Amino acid sequence: MQHQQQTIQRTICFEGIGLHTGRKVKVTFTPMPIDTGIQFQRMDLPDQPFIEASVIHVIQTERGTVLEKGQAGVATVEHLLAAVIGLQIDNIAIQLDGPEVPDLDGSALAFVELLLEAGLLQQEAPRQFFKLKEKFIYDDPDTGSHYEVYPDTTYNLHVTIAYNRWPIGHQYASLATLADFKKEVAPARTFIYLDEITALYQKGLLQGGDPAKAVIFSDHADHSAWLQQVTELSGKTINHLVTPDPTSASFLRYINEPARHKLLDLMGDLALLGRPLQAKLVADMPGHGVNIAFVTALKNHLLRQESKGAPICDLQATPLFDVKQISKMLPHRYPFQLVDKIMELGDSYIIGVKNVTMNEPFFQGHFPGTPVMPGVLQVEALAQTGGILILHKVPDPSDYLTYFLSIDGCKFRRIVVPGDTLVLHCTLLADIKFSTTEKQSVGIAKVKGRIFVGEHLACEAVLLAQIVKQHETV
Repeated sequence: MQHQQQTIQRTICFEGIGLHTGRKVKVTFTPMPIDTGIQFQRMDLPDQPFIEASVIHVIQTERGTVLEKGQAGVATVEHLLAAVIGLQIDNIAIQLDGPEVPDLDGSALAFVELLLEAGLLQQEAPRQFFKLKEKFIYDDPDTGSHYEVYPDTTYNLHVTIAYNRWPIGHQYASLATLADFKKEVAPARTFIYLDEITALYQKGLLQGGDPAKAVIFSDHADHSAWLQQVTELSGKTINHLVTPDPTSASFLRYINEPARHKLLDLMGDLALLGRPLQAKLVADMPGHGVNIAFVTALKNHLLRQESKGAPICDLQATPLFDVKQISKMLPHRYPFQLVDKIMELGDSYIIGVKNVTMNEPFFQGHFPGTPVMPGVLQVEALAQTGGILILHKVPDPSDYLTYFLSIDGCKFRRIVVPGDTLVLHCTLLADIKFSTTEKQSVGIAKVKGRIFVGEHLACEAVLLAQIVKQHETV
């Protein structure tokens, strides 16, 4: 595998029609510096916002993967992302003047050719891989999809699909090395059954679909009624159908083109890990929705394995504990209750959220001309989050208080300003040790706390806490 980061040598532009929106969109590929990753940029919106190619920004997966950050979104990203990953490009900006990546030929091949025309440029920094230490398995009981990931020194994928309709049935596809991507996977086009098109079109999808850019199957004896419906709805004529007639199979680029396209889609969704993966992946019945669930679980596993990096958390989900429930757990009150939500609480970890607004009272006197959240209050927010984790470990948490005894290894990596959403992540470094005397019951806990703004580490510290029953003298 390529071990130095790569970008492209020069900018290159193209135009096309969005598959689902039907809108004409201009796209520019732009070189980017090291460690900036893959980013989309909406040039048509105020402030031209960026949307990082990250699984945390996925909001929809029906017939394509859709990203959104704030008010900016970009749809149908998977084929382009597969091309970027297939060419081992680490840093690139994909600038669009519309909401959807255009569909060029229904596959990733046209994107690959454009990126190669722009040229690949090796950069003076090593690639930062995600690497597994042990086998990882993910199952989805609703779809029956199954994923197994194994440690490896390369990136290779193996996909099996199963359809209970002619002609797909059971198909298998694999990619042994990224060097084969352009030839073996990139040309595989999206596919659909003729009788699925009408319902999708009525739901507002496929508005820009071009029948010449997809493999359309039909197992009906008479296709005329379906063809007429599609023409009446879309104004487009389908000239190529793959039917039981053996001569129609010549339209396929591969006998297992559907399986290869599913592998292509999986590569695009895996790009949302945010870093290149060194592993062997075996996937049974993948699809965009379950792919994203799998990628989320895999990234969380990899980050926990590394004990660094931002945890993945759906900040729009219903919290496990809201601010009122937190008030019942902690003695702190305004303006010193610094945790707004608890999103996850596991046996040895917790994820909390603090939304920093301009209305925070400390901004009145702390760098008022350039408001910055005091570092000591960041640590306090971590301490409160860690306190909830610690209290969760005792049988009657309402009977206890936590007092922090020491702060070690505290570092502030970036400033926190109004508008930032702090993701507060704490993990227990060891089991809580309790000691009991006639007068008191005391526990000692050690917690590693980290604060992230997006993917960026803002603060970290190791906190030592004492747990004491209320009304007892320490």
